[in-house]
Amino acid sequence: MNFDADQALLRAMFDAAVAAADPARCLPPHLPSPPKGRTLVIGAGKAGGAMAKALEDHWKGPLEGLVVTRYGHKIPTSRIEVVEAAHPVPDEAGQKAAARILEMVRGLTADDLVICLISGGGSALLSAPAPGLTLADKQAVNKALLKSGATIAEMNCVRKHLSAIKGGRLAAACAPAQVVTLLISDVPGDDPSVIASGPTVADPTTCADALAILDKYGLKEPAAAYDYIRRAHDETPKPGDPRLARASTRMIATPQVSLEAAAAVAQAAGVTPLILGDSLEGEARDVALVHAGIAKQIVRHGQPAAAPCVLLSGGETTVTVRGNGRGGRNVEFLLALAVALEGHPRVHAVACDTDGVDGTEDNAGATLAPDTLARAEAKGLRAKDFLANNDGYTFFSKLESLIYTGPTLTNVNDFRAILIR
Repeated sequence: MNFDADQALLRAMFDAAVAAADPARCLPPHLPSPPKGRTLVIGAGKAGGAMAKALEDHWKGPLEGLVVTRYGHKIPTSRIEVVEAAHPVPDEAGQKAAARILEMVRGLTADDLVICLISGGGSALLSAPAPGLTLADKQAVNKALLKSGATIAEMNCVRKHLSAIKGGRLAAACAPAQVVTLLISDVPGDDPSVIASGPTVADPTTCADALAILDKYGLKEPAAAYDYIRRAHDETPKPGDPRLARASTRMIATPQVSLEAAAAVAQAAGVTPLILGDSLEGEARDVALVHAGIAKQIVRHGQPAAAPCVLLSGGETTVTVRGNGRGGRNVEFLLALAVALEGHPRVHAVACDTDGVDGTEDNAGATLAPDTLARAEAKGLRAKDFLANNDGYTFFSKLESLIYTGPTLTNVNDFRAILIR
C-alpha cells in the first residue's frame, strides 16, 4: 500500500474543506444593497479579518467599522479597523473592542445599514461583562466551562446571560438601523443564535436554562457570575422583540458545504465518500469509538459501502480534561481512534480544526496511519497512557504526525476523514 499517497489524499480533502469556507470565495455573493445612509461594519470571530478584507474588496461605497479577531489572525485592511484579542478565554483587548463597538452603533437611523461579520470564536473575542460583573468573572466561567465537557451550545447559553452584547443585545443596540449579519457557522446545526453566542439574533434561551447548565456541571464559582444568573433580572431579547425587527442573517459558509467539497476530492480520486454528519457532538474519545466501529464494519462486511471509501464528518466534540497533557479535541479523537483500530492495516485518518488551531495549541490536528502504533511502540510511547493524560499533542508530535497550517482565517469547526482501503 502507498501510505504517502493516502496521507496526501486525506490532506487534500482537508484543504478543500477549508477552501470552501474562505471568505474571499463565500462572502461576496451575500452582500446586501447599499443604504441611503451610513454603512457600518462590525463583528467578531476567527474569520473576522478575512471577512472584513473580502467585504472591502467588493464594496464600492463608503465604509467604516471595527471587527475583532483572534491574535495572529489579522490581515491588512484599509477601511475597516481590525483588532486582535484572546481566544478561548477573553481578555481586556476583547472587552475594549466590545465597548467600542457598542459605542459606534449608538445613534444610528433607519437609513443606516449595519453589516455584522460573525464567525466561530466571536463569543470569547467580543467580551462585554453584564453590569456588576468583571472581566475576571467571565474569564473564570470560560475556563471552567472549557474543562467541564459542556457542549458549545451550553457554553454559549451561559455566556449570553453574563453579557451586555451577546444574545441579541448588539442588534437591539443598533435599532432602528437595518442589521444584516453574515455568518460562518462553526456550531452543530448552524443555529445563528448559537454562533458566537448570537449577538445580533434573538435568544430563545433563558437565565433558568443557563442556571441549569451551571448546576449540571457543578459550576458555582465565581459566586458573582452564578448569583447574577440566579437572580435572572435582565433577560436577553427574545423572538418577536421589536428592536430586532430589521435584523436578518445570511449563512455564507457551513460545515456541510466543506464536507461536500472534501467529498468531491474523494470522488475524483476514485474513493466513495460517506458523509456521516456535519454536527456530531460528544466526548472526542466516544465519537472516535463510533467511527472506528463503522470503519471495521466496512473492512469486514463492505457495509455501508465497499472499500475504497472515506468517512467524513464535522461538528464539535468535547474533552473532559482529567490529565495534565497537551492537546485539543482533534488529537484526542485521533489518539482514541488509534487505540480502537489497533493499527489496522487498511485505515488512515486525519482530524483537524478548520481554523488551524486545535484547542490552544499551534497545530491544526494530526494524521493517523496503519503504522502509527508500531512506530510509537518502537519509541517507547504507549498510546493508552497518552490518552489517559489527555496528551494527544505530545504523542503525535513525537511521531512527527501533527499538521501545521497556521491560521486559516476561517472556521467551520472540526473536520474528520477516515480512509478505508
